[in-house]
Amino acid sequence: MKSKAQAHNANATPAAAPPGSSSSPSPPPSPRRHSFPLPRRRPPRLFKSSSRKNHTLGTFAAGIMGRRSFRYFFLLPLLYISGLLMCVGTFSALFGQPPLPGSRYRSHEIFHKLWHDIDSDNSSAIQLSSVWKYKRKLREQKPCPNLTTLHQEHFVSPGLNGFLIVEANGGLNQQRSAICNAVAVAGLLNAILVIPHFEFHNVWKDLSEFGDIYDEDHFISSLDGYVKVVKELPEALMERHNYNMSNITNIRVHAWAPVSYYMGVVYPVLQKEGVIRIAPFANRLAMSVPPHIQFLRCLTNYKALRFTSSISTLAKKLVNRMIEKSSRTGGKYIAVHLRFEEDMVAFSCCIYDGGEAEKSEMDSARQKGWRGKFRRKDRIIVPSLNRVDGKCPLTPLEVGMMLRGMGFDNNTSIYLASGKIYQAERYLAPLIKMFPNLQTKESLATSDELAPFVGYSSQLAALDYTVCLYSEVFVTTQGGNFPHFLMGHRRFLFDGHAKTINPDKRKLVVLLDDMDISWRTFKEQMEDMLSESDRKGIMVPRVRKINRKTSIYMYPLPECRCLQQSLVNQVDHNLDIPHNYSSRKT
Repeated sequence: MKSKAQAHNANATPAAAPPGSSSSPSPPPSPRRHSFPLPRRRPPRLFKSSSRKNHTLGTFAAGIMGRRSFRYFFLLPLLYISGLLMCVGTFSALFGQPPLPGSRYRSHEIFHKLWHDIDSDNSSAIQLSSVWKYKRKLREQKPCPNLTTLHQEHFVSPGLNGFLIVEANGGLNQQRSAICNAVAVAGLLNAILVIPHFEFHNVWKDLSEFGDIYDEDHFISSLDGYVKVVKELPEALMERHNYNMSNITNIRVHAWAPVSYYMGVVYPVLQKEGVIRIAPFANRLAMSVPPHIQFLRCLTNYKALRFTSSISTLAKKLVNRMIEKSSRTGGKYIAVHLRFEEDMVAFSCCIYDGGEAEKSEMDSARQKGWRGKFRRKDRIIVPSLNRVDGKCPLTPLEVGMMLRGMGFDNNTSIYLASGKIYQAERYLAPLIKMFPNLQTKESLATSDELAPFVGYSSQLAALDYTVCLYSEVFVTTQGGNFPHFLMGHRRFLFDGHAKTINPDKRKLVVLLDDMDISWRTFKEQMEDMLSESDRKGIMVPRVRKINRKTSIYMYPLPECRCLQQSLVNQVDHNLDIPHNYSSRKT
């Protein structure tokens, strides 16, 4: 089997190009057809004054120009309003108008002003055991079908139609999504799935393959009887394609493709060729699929995908060490997914308190990472509006103030899941000041224990994922696939409750811009925010129609309920839960 680099250089053309694909040539314009008789032309007049002729030509030209540009008149008001909104911060500065509330980063000033009150306020510390007050109301559900019956009805002879090869891209959890979808597509097409390949990306720079992160044998055995999975193509098929993966027909499937597309376009090619590739393969299957195919997603995400023994062994050690360091809070701890790395700060185009030196550093980082993307003439960047709109990554200081305001005191243990914090000496120090018992994987593990994973971002993310999964409180600060999957996985474990704090950043930045705010007022607002996170943690989208915003990866119940019940007695084995997890679940 050839390397991934050879597969990337391929330009194989599918037997039937999918509609809407960028590789498909545009169809020729259809000839005009008239369903009515053309009017008879009037004979031209032999004599016409020159002035009248010029007037007619002018009217005709104006009509042509008017018809061509008529549609642009509808866009002008929209462009004008958009321009005003985008430039409101700039105009306010030019004409001396006060800036919008929340548009400035003044959190460090607020922190220094309120620090005495924060430091002395341990009188009403919240107990981690009583954080979550909302309980999920259990509705009467249909009895779960016997899994053996489900297998007999839909997966009697898996893999009769050929082999499916996919190439997952992105970070750890985007790859996880692709793997779950690949299993679902294989079940839909009744194909044999080849262990997915991982695309190398310049951002993550991670050479890890499937077997470096997940237990391949467990993956294959867990799906046995539902979808047949093999580690590589048979020798005969490789020989037929000259041992070059790029020679295999590649079908470029559009994003969120429905079941009808796979059955109408992909399925015939698979039957004809016996093996197909789909690359790239990120978000290439709609969320709405038949129940038995949705079950495959559940089965893959919550049972089949288990981290390798090297990752899970160290991850268990980190979890147990966090429990030991959280003795003052009954072994319970908070996990914070902090996205305040240099690339995130640069990409957000937000301004913090580093002055001109920081601005120059961020400009350089943007140019290095994204070349001229942020310098295009059509790109208008207004940092103040980004902050008002909640698009700026929270600093460690802001996260700390939020948590102290919610009632977590300085005895609370915090696990920080993050890459390298930008300007850690300046931005991280206040968080440590508020929460002295702050831990990271680097502080919990020895250098020898971490050595095999250094440089492999996905494997390091797998360690963070596991420690966050079993925390009492998970705090997400910037969105993305990592918290998306974690919130769903925690709902699966905690009977439907995500146990997650998802800050209202639009509200938070306004509060942290008010130099007159008191600590008491700030606390009241943070307690309301915690209560809202508690309420939303158990909410199921009102619209039961599954779509990309209400995916089963974030809202696994009720779709994955039957799998959840079937794993109750074997959850320690399949989900790498620490030995004392059952005592912490109540």
